[in-house]
This record gives sequence, structure tokens and C-alpha cells, in this order.
Amino acid sequence: MKQKLKKPVCTSLALAVMAGVTWGCGGGDEAAAPARNSPGQSQPAAAELGYPKSLTYWSALNTNVSATMKSNAEIGAYKKLEEITGTKVEFQHPPAGQEKDAFNLMIATNKLPDVIEYNWSNVPAGPDKAIKDKTIIRLNELIEQHAPNLGKYLKENPEIKKLITTDEGNIFVFPFVRGSEYLTTFNGMAIRKDWLDKVGLPVPETIEEWHTVLKAFKEKDPNGNGKADEIPLLIDDKGTELAFNNVFVGAWGITADFYQDKGVVKYGPLQPEFKEYVATMAQWYKEGLIDKDYVSTDNKLKDAKVTNDQLGALSMYSGSGIGKYMPLMTPKNPDFKLVGAPSVVLKKGDKPQISQKESPFTGIGAAITGSNANPAETVKWLDYKYGQEGHLLFNFGIDGVSYTMKNNYPTYTDEVMKNPNNLPISQAMSKYALAAFSGPFIQDPRYMEQFAVLPEQKEAIEIWMNASNEKLLPFLSPTAEESTRFASIMNDVNTQFDEAVNRIIMGADSIDSYDKFVSRIKSMGIEEAVKLRQAALDRYNNRK
Repeated sequence: MKQKLKKPVCTSLALAVMAGVTWGCGGGDEAAAPARNSPGQSQPAAAELGYPKSLTYWSALNTNVSATMKSNAEIGAYKKLEEITGTKVEFQHPPAGQEKDAFNLMIATNKLPDVIEYNWSNVPAGPDKAIKDKTIIRLNELIEQHAPNLGKYLKENPEIKKLITTDEGNIFVFPFVRGSEYLTTFNGMAIRKDWLDKVGLPVPETIEEWHTVLKAFKEKDPNGNGKADEIPLLIDDKGTELAFNNVFVGAWGITADFYQDKGVVKYGPLQPEFKEYVATMAQWYKEGLIDKDYVSTDNKLKDAKVTNDQLGALSMYSGSGIGKYMPLMTPKNPDFKLVGAPSVVLKKGDKPQISQKESPFTGIGAAITGSNANPAETVKWLDYKYGQEGHLLFNFGIDGVSYTMKNNYPTYTDEVMKNPNNLPISQAMSKYALAAFSGPFIQDPRYMEQFAVLPEQKEAIEIWMNASNEKLLPFLSPTAEESTRFASIMNDVNTQFDEAVNRIIMGADSIDSYDKFVSRIKSMGIEEAVKLRQAALDRYNNRK
């Protein structure tokens, strides 16, 4: 296991940084020294260009904000930004749960604000069509002329520039970027370490070791209540446990979705290895090692099974999983301990091939609309967040209130970490900064180093990160035609996948029926869907 993370050490320096960002860890006490490849120091723009007097800004209202406030305008970082720039921002937030419908209506009626912050991967026709329709504008030249901070960052991080550039060469957003690999991995398998200790086994690494551990959990009464009520393993409601984090299926070097193998796109369920994976899960289910009710277990039932001391292993997030269950359980069971388990391999000692890992850019960002009368000034305003001062402001909030600099490390104060109103850390943090969710800025790993307050959380992240992940696809931009056709195919394929895989795992159908499932999805067009993904990947690889 890697060395434990300790605050205030700048652990991101020890990690492989996907975005090429390095965070300074010098010895000064007052201001963070910008390091190579960090967001650029604020640089003077053309003297004649000022900030806009006002802006209208459409974005979803994150639940961490809505818990205590009515608008992003109340966040400390945005209030401070108004003081600095003089720009008055009118935020427009759609009703919670209706963001997609509100966005589509806004586009259809062409009643556009000055700035739209959205996940542009959810726009079916893609950003290139939005630019052609003059819904949003191309930003390449404006960034070059009026955004020295973002421009510097993109020059030093060409892979990020590649991600935010469309196949037609358009930069379309001021992006939300996870600024370290430490921020791109946050989900994986967790296992009861106290149960492992009771049955005398180490954290499992291979499929064979997992089988041994799960049998011991079932047979040796690790919760000590004298009842055979242990549930060794809970898999997700699709029976895959891998479409998101690839924990078990990754042992075979594939995923349950689309992936690439040396530039060639493949669909996991078409591979013979996937049949082996399903057969393994079916055998485990038959032996009573997998929760018999996994399909119907929602979050409420999952919480009950964990807090009733029944579950041995399950997938979870470092924050809402380990960070939730440990404080809930340790007061009544001091021995309770969840630890991260590595992504599984077939051969002991092999490096895991695939885990959960997000792209540093997933489509979220702020675009300037065709209705904006002052695009250059707006670019300058947005660019402030990518300079050193803006970076600290939007990740950590207000100096002296929500954070202070200690040994060149922006350290959250008790206002955030031990909020006097007993707010959860994410809500207290969001009163001042945006690091706990997203926005047009570079997310700082030092936020997560403090947000993950338990050593088990920090250790789990490092364990889950330990995979090559070379087969995961980057953020792709299908054409409008590709997007429509792909969605049509995959709607049918996904329905068939969920039904067939679950029936086999639960024993309703034998593994012999798997080949018929493959034939059915081929007749639905899955091979065409692979070609569509291949075309999008080829265009991505050809971007400059």
C-alpha cells in the first residue's frame, strides 16, 4: 500500500497527474507560489478592455448550494469576484430536476442569456452545431487575445486543449477541469476490514481470492451474532459492478461498455471474456455469495444492510460511502472498518488494467452565447478564474474566512471543517467556493485532500487509482447524425443487456443462453454502434 496521505503535504506531486498540472509546495507562509503548469498568474489584458458591467448567467443550482442559499450569487467566491471586476451577474437557475428540459426549451425559443454553464456532452447535436446555429460562439481567437490565464494553461496542457476542442477545431467552453488524477478516481470496491481480520484473510486481489473471502464471510459468522445473515457481496442493480467502476470485469481486461484496445474500439459484452465474467458472477450468486436481492436494492436498502452489520463488500464513493458509513457505525461498533479494495486481476501480482476513472474534462463548462453583446469582456471575466487568485478563490473561498495559507497550503478553516451550524463539509464549503461541485475553473487536489477527512478515504482513493486505464475512452464528440443513430441502437441494446445478464446471473437462464443474447444485440445494430464510436475516436486522435 502506498504511504498514507498527510495534510498539509501536497500529495498531488507524488501522483500521476493526468492533466499535467503540478501544484506548488514551497515554504512561504502567505501566498501560494504558482508552479509549472499550474493555472497561470493573472496577466494584464489589453488596457482598453474592461470587464462587462453586467451578465446574465444560466446554470443549474447544485444541491450543496441550494441547501443554504437561493442562488450562486450568494456564494462567497462570486460575491468577491463582483468586488474585483465590478461585474453584476444575474444568475438564472432552472428548477431542480428540470435542468435538461429547461435547457432544451431555452435553446428552442432562442431566449439566451450571456453565458450558459452546462454539461455539453448532454447536447445531442453537439457543440459544433450549437456554434453553427449561433447558440454559442467559437472561443479560439478570443481566448488567444483576451484569456491569458486559460491560454497559458492550455498551452502547457495540450491534452486538455484537445479535450475541449471539437472535431471541427472549435474551442467552445471555459472548462471545468479536474486538475489531478487524484480527482478523477473516486469510486471503487470497499470491504469490511474487521470481517477480514475475523476470518484471517487479507484484502483480496484476484478473482480466486475474492471467492475465498466471500465464502468465509458467508460461512464463518464475521458479524458475530450467531445468525447466518451475512451478505458477502452486493453488486449493482445491473449485475455488472463495472459499467462504472469495472471492479470485477476489469480482471478480464474488458469493460461492460465501449472501450479501446490499442486504438480499436470494442464493446465488452461482444467479447468471449465477458461471457466468462458473467459465468463467474452466476456461480457466485448460486453459492449465495452475492445478495439475492441485488436487483431491487436501492440506496435506502443498501444503507440498511450496511448499518445492520450485514454487508461484507460493495462498491461505493470515498465521500458518500466510506465517509458516511464509518462515522455512522463506529460509535456502536468500534471495530467497524471499511477499506478500499484494488480492482481485481486474474493473476496475482498483475497491475489492474481498468478501474473507475473520469476524464479530466467531461463536457462541463461555460459557453458564451450568440446573444452576448460583449464577448471579449466576458472572456476576460471568465479568465479570471484560471489565474492564481481566481484559482484560490473558486477552490477555497475567502482568505481568512473559509481558508488560510499555512506553509503555502490553502487550509480550510473551522468555518468549513467544523461548521458552527453543523453543516456537512460539502455544504459549508459551498457557501464560499465551488470545489465541491463544478464550474469554469481548475479543480485543485488540495480540496480533496481535506474533504476526505478519514485516512480510510485517502487510502481508498490511492488504491482505486492503481490501474493502467489505458483502455478507457476519452471524452468523444459524436456528430449529430452519429448521436441520433447511436442512441437509437443503444436504447434497445441496453434494455436487452440488463435483462439477459441479470437472468443469467440469477439463474433464470443458463450461461448457454449468452450466445443468443450476443446474436440479438448484433441484430439490433451493436456492430454499427462500435463503428460509430470508432469514427469518433479516430477524429479525436486526429485533433491537433
